Amino acid sequence: MARQLRAEQTRTTIITAAADLFDRRGYEATSLSDIVQHARVTKGALYFHFRAKDDLAQAIMELQSTTSRRISRDLEQRGYSSLESLMRLTFGVTRLSVEGPVLRAGLRLATAGVPVRPPLRHPFTEWLELASARLDGAVEESDLHPDIDVDAVAHSVVSSFVGTRVVGRALEPVARQPRRVAAMWRLLVRGLVPVPRRPHYARLAVRLERGPAPV
Repeated sequence: MARQLRAEQTRTTIITAAADLFDRRGYEATSLSDIVQHARVTKGALYFHFRAKDDLAQAIMELQSTTSRRISRDLEQRGYSSLESLMRLTFGVTRLSVEGPVLRAGLRLATAGVPVRPPLRHPFTEWLELASARLDGAVEESDLHPDIDVDAVAHSVVSSFVGTRVVGRALEPVARQPRRVAAMWRLLVRGLVPVPRRPHYARLAVRLERGPAPV
């Protein structure tokens, strides 16, 4: 049991080190030797867990997918409205990206054209599905205009969310990302939410910007 625990700890250390380098330098500019040095492990330890750099990229994107789905499931159990659930999901992912490199690296890998190996799906495909399901619910709950094109809005929401994070990371400290996501939602709420419901969701964006918890 102790050996298994040490192996899992080593694997986590390697993934975190690789994520940090992928996030800061990019996938192509990072070598396995760089990761070994940054993780402070032996090459043997790295190759025991990962045969190639691509295996590390897949592990990071899998963690990104698992985390997004976990947050989504947690939110479903808390009884939030569909639109609030979607907003909280974006803030949850954002805050975890601020706290550690794995989700930041996952985004950089996703936007850098690193292939995703089946059965893992591209993160943007998953996010579009998550957004579409909640937007459908929000229409039924009268929190969105009834005549919106859900597929088009889902695409715009995901594109805005990804773009906000990509542009932000290039121009300012990552800690400002919750503020940028809040600003994104204030704009979206004005265009998507009927007037009587707008103040509630505008205030929610402010609270989520300030709040530490993803759910």
